[in-house]
Amino acid sequence: MKKLGFGLMRMPLLNSSDQTSVDVEQVKRMVDMFIERGYTYFDTAWMYHDYASENVVKAALTSRHPRDSFTLTTKLHAGYFETMEDRDKIFNKQLEKTGVDYFDYYLLHAIDSTTFDKYEKFDCFNWLADKKEKGLIKHMGFSFHDSAEMLDMVLTKYPQLEFVQLQINYLDWESQWVQSRACYETARKHDKPIIIMEPVKGGTLAKLPDAAEALFRNYAPDCTPASWALRFAATLPGVMKVLSGMSDLSQLDENTRLFDSFKPMTDEERKICFMASEIINKKITIPCTACSYCTEGCPQNIAIPQYFSMYNEDMREHLEEKGWTVNFSNYDVVAAKHGKAADCIECGQCEGACPQHLPIIKYLKDVSKHFDH
Repeated sequence: MKKLGFGLMRMPLLNSSDQTSVDVEQVKRMVDMFIERGYTYFDTAWMYHDYASENVVKAALTSRHPRDSFTLTTKLHAGYFETMEDRDKIFNKQLEKTGVDYFDYYLLHAIDSTTFDKYEKFDCFNWLADKKEKGLIKHMGFSFHDSAEMLDMVLTKYPQLEFVQLQINYLDWESQWVQSRACYETARKHDKPIIIMEPVKGGTLAKLPDAAEALFRNYAPDCTPASWALRFAATLPGVMKVLSGMSDLSQLDENTRLFDSFKPMTDEERKICFMASEIINKKITIPCTACSYCTEGCPQNIAIPQYFSMYNEDMREHLEEKGWTVNFSNYDVVAAKHGKAADCIECGQCEGACPQHLPIIKYLKDVSKHFDH
């Protein structure tokens, strides 16, 4: 079974300021190439691409390929239901939007200390089992963003859950917030297959500081930084799938070629990854993965991930020498259609939604100090 999965959260856009403007024709070509090369796993969710991702699944995948040629995953998120009936309304709408009669994998989305009680309050774990019994889903699991201790509690209390989706990459391996290693070891202790999300950390591990990239290039000149990150994740025992949010045809081509001739990572290569991690951690100011959960419901319509990306890029620059970077213009372009960082009213909606538990309000003040003028 080929381990690469196609994450449908960062598809190519026709308008970079509009997450719903997915380039469906390019996605069709990506889907076709993915399936032609023997890959089957597609991962979407209710809110991806401002609720458009599941529609794209129907347009690019399910209406064009036989049902037995792919496996499809989607999710129920705690932020989008308030009654027992809402769970089924969303589920039934997901079937309609994606154009299938059942889901191969279905997840309770982003379980953490802020959502777990709600999933229990609305009996979502038994609800999930009922969907499986009725044949509406084939496998039930959950994605997780919290401590290894909490993960152990969830898996102990609900052993019927068949798999867990975790954020794992070499940069977060020893992170006190993400706890990639500790969560991975917990899932292994419970003998649960693992699906890895954010193996390239939202693109962070594809574009590295020069010193970190040099480590990889000196060891293997023909291998990209992204390929190192994907191999690190896929080499771990017990990993069922590694999701990659591929944003264009060239990324899909590169990733499928990597997995077509996959070579497990050696201990020496893992050490190089951790050496690179030390360099990267010194350079990354805001460890945002650009999942965009924070932007949904922002009353000021602030383009938080875009601003954080620009800010991180500038913090890696020698600003005392340049004084100005293109990101000042980029910021103004995005701010013309969205709220500025300075427009934050500190309502906290974004911080409650952030799976990385980032102090977004503080970071927006830093961004504003840098860019607003």
